Amino acid sequence: MNNNGAEARIFCAISCTFPAFTNFPYVCSCVISQNSIQQILSRIDIVEIVGSFVKLKKRGANYLGLCPFHNEKSPSFTVSPGKEIYKCFGCGASGNSISFIMEHEKYSYVEALRWLAQRYQVELEETEVSPELKQHQLMADSLFIINNYAREYFTDVLFNKEEGQNVGLSYFEERGFTEETIKKFQLGYCLNTFDSFAKSALDKGYNLEYLQKTGLVAIRNDQPADNYRGRVIFPIHNQSGKILGFGARILVKSDRAPKYINSPENEIYVKSRVLYGTYFARHAIDKLNECLLVEGYTDVVSLHQAGVENVVASSGTSLTQDQLRLIKKYTNNLTILYDGDSAGVKAALRGLDMAIEEGLNVKLVLLPDKEDPDSYVQKIGAEAFREFIKDNKQDFVLFKLQLSMQEAGTDSNKKSQLVNEIAETISKIDKAEDFTRQQDYIRQCSQLLHIDEQGLIQLVNKFIRDRLVKREQAHARNTPAPDDDGLSEEAIAAMEAAETGISVESLINGHEKQEKELVKILLRFGDKPFSEEENSTVADYVFHLPYDFEALAESEVVKRILREYKVLYDTGNLQDKKWFLYHEDQVLSKQIANILEDKEADLSMNWKDRFEIDTVYGDNAYLKDTISTTNYLILRKIKKLIYENQEEAKKATDMDQIMSCLEMQKHLNSLEKELTNGMGTVIFK
Repeated sequence: MNNNGAEARIFCAISCTFPAFTNFPYVCSCVISQNSIQQILSRIDIVEIVGSFVKLKKRGANYLGLCPFHNEKSPSFTVSPGKEIYKCFGCGASGNSISFIMEHEKYSYVEALRWLAQRYQVELEETEVSPELKQHQLMADSLFIINNYAREYFTDVLFNKEEGQNVGLSYFEERGFTEETIKKFQLGYCLNTFDSFAKSALDKGYNLEYLQKTGLVAIRNDQPADNYRGRVIFPIHNQSGKILGFGARILVKSDRAPKYINSPENEIYVKSRVLYGTYFARHAIDKLNECLLVEGYTDVVSLHQAGVENVVASSGTSLTQDQLRLIKKYTNNLTILYDGDSAGVKAALRGLDMAIEEGLNVKLVLLPDKEDPDSYVQKIGAEAFREFIKDNKQDFVLFKLQLSMQEAGTDSNKKSQLVNEIAETISKIDKAEDFTRQQDYIRQCSQLLHIDEQGLIQLVNKFIRDRLVKREQAHARNTPAPDDDGLSEEAIAAMEAAETGISVESLINGHEKQEKELVKILLRFGDKPFSEEENSTVADYVFHLPYDFEALAESEVVKRILREYKVLYDTGNLQDKKWFLYHEDQVLSKQIANILEDKEADLSMNWKDRFEIDTVYGDNAYLKDTISTTNYLILRKIKKLIYENQEEAKKATDMDQIMSCLEMQKHLNSLEKELTNGMGTVIFK
């Protein structure tokens, strides 16, 4: 990763190029110069950035406030300007300025960079944008501009034109919507005339072709005509608040006209990737850690007005994988609210397996007969509505099973088919964090079906194996394959732990804290002097020891950080901790923020005292940490080799093998003694 004049290449969806392009169906390569990124990083003030969204009070060297990511009454959210990180000791949220913007506003990495560039007036340098991509960008930007004009036009008609007030505003008021709610959701009305909007837009200079692309204008009798005339307007926002399109509802009964007209799909609007109300619900979903899903626009608006704000709508369509992934950006908990009729139930069940595959915890709430969320919340009030949801949540998998059992009755063929369907559904729950949930489903479903639990386990495993075989076959043919749904190493470890009584944490995390301590030392002190006599740094000491610490590490995160750090070190471009703290890979960036903040990652004094080499340190305590940490990791490796050698000696069958093992044991014991007894001296003057 040589940064001398190199550019930071960030491969992303078109949303990276313009923050509003969250639904653009093409993929491109956006290139923001490293110089631009460094300018942004040099100007970032984390207190200023976080303080734009959270009220902070100075406490010593840090700042304290209420966490924006979960509900709390006593502040546990800390911002450290010195370390350039934030940390909530209530919910565990942590990161840097960029990750805060990403998490709070649900932006991509590049969207966050653009937000910061605009705030700090940094002109971004970009290269390698193809003519085709540039054309797409210009088209999309034009569509957003037109949509924004249309939104302003329809709102103005609603409040300031006689027809808008008498027809549109009266309709919203009859639905119980207040003026504050109407303005919040930017609702509007289109006059019931042939071309009032079209004429206004064309007079303003907007392109007729683009107006047709948005669906606002159609050509009738060779003339531009308003497509939404006589309808109330529901703007559809993307995650950053820009208008993607519109839903237009007719107000008079008509056998020829549809009840709703939605914008056609275009460069910025792809229906399967949009959930109505996401922009208004995102913070509430984050805080409550639950997303309520309804069907219609008015359901969302009505629930928001009642104070139930963690709600979005699928606009009457079956759930898509992109919509489910959008929900998962905010929470793993999805509760679907549906009418209690059979059509509503079947619609809910269609998205079940996809939701399970996405790792969502899905619940279903069936509303009383002839009620929808809009009517029911207005009838019983917000508090009672919340209580109803809480008391009537049903587990999706178990609900599906019970409903299917009723339909199957005593028909053995249908019951057999049902068992297979349920086993296949459960087999999709195979992530490490869901392993226990999978086992609970197997236990409960086997009891409800009156079948052998072990047999259901075998059937579930069969579906997992079948998918793995298909994946391997597809790989052999060099064709796209299904996701790897096989059990992860963590899940296998959990199964083994259940049999042996060993905790999963001890199996997976082992010595991770000690490994992270080495990372912390390199990030904080890698360029600090280690020996003035040899003119060497801490990084020189670590990487000139006769051990590969990347190979010694067990944590994949630590391995990756050490690998990237070593590449920078080898090329003479060693960066300080800020370069890693603001890494474009936000998963890695968050891990580094946690490592730098985690006080528990520091080795205990017992370990330091036990494994340090006699050293004259002066005031440079980091030298002691460096030596004790590297010694610990090396000693851990030696102990592992000692154990492996002892096991090999047990299996030895001839004298040569036994003698070889004894010699190895002697050598390893000598190394172990050298470390533990503090052999060797390093002098710092």
